[in-house]
Formats: sequence, structure tokens, C-alpha cells
Amino acid sequence: MFEFDQQIVDALLSESADFQRLYKKHVELKQRVHDANVRANLMDDMALENLKKEKLLIKDKMAAIIADYRRAHA
Repeated sequence: MFEFDQQIVDALLSESADFQRLYKKHVELKQRVHDANVRANLMDDMALENLKKEKLLIKDKMAAIIADYRRAHA
């Protein structure tokens, strides 16, 4: 997910409860999207798109936290 920022992700996972919550939710949504793609008939297209949008929103929030961390520790 954030391969180039793994050290920062690790630091945030140990320091930030908010980042931990977002990370866990992102992992959960990623798995649900994967499962829905594998078993395409279990979820309608609209529900799948909503899952993808929620996952992307969380990823964007995490990216913003990473950017803030990088600026604060530059």
C-alpha cells in the first residue's frame, strides 16, 4: 500500500491510534473488495463501487497523515 513509506507507516502504527484505526479499516475493506471480485455474484456493482470509494477515502486520509509526519520529521 505505502511501500516507499514503510518506516513511517510502522512508526505511525506504533504512535497513532487514529492511523491504526484507519489502517485496520483499510485492510478490512481491501479484503472485502478482493472477496467481492472473486465471488462477483455476491455483491452488486453499486455496493462494490461504494466499498472501493470508502477504501480510497481511507487511503487518502492515511496518505495525508504520512505527509504530515514526513513534514514534521524532515
